[in-house]
Amino acid sequence: MKIEHLAMYVNDLENTKIFFEKYFGAKANDGYHNAKTDFRSYFLTFDDGARLEIMNKPGMTDDEKRMQRTGYIHIAFSVGSKEKVDDLTSWLKADGYEVISGPRVTGDGYYESCVVGIENNQIEITV
Repeated sequence: MKIEHLAMYVNDLENTKIFFEKYFGAKANDGYHNAKTDFRSYFLTFDDGARLEIMNKPGMTDDEKRMQRTGYIHIAFSVGSKEKVDDLTSWLKADGYEVISGPRVTGDGYYESCVVGIENNQIEITV
């Protein structure tokens, strides 16, 4: 068994798509639009085949995203090396995204950083 994809609702579908394409090499499909409900989505596919569906529809609520809460808290990307963790973290920081930890070796041995990415969603970057 494998996880087929993860999905997240976003306020700005196009900018979220661009974010994942720019920093994480995602490739987007042509998108989907349901004219009746105005639901829109893209499937973003990453190099290893993992997929993230980003979605938008009218009338969504946008509750504050606290880093210490129940539920899904972050998405983690393995970039292949410490140098790539450092480089991507620096790039995101230079572009104005908040680095909330790292790059560092964690207590359980991971080399990682955590960044508050698009729409205040936490992203972990690891080897």
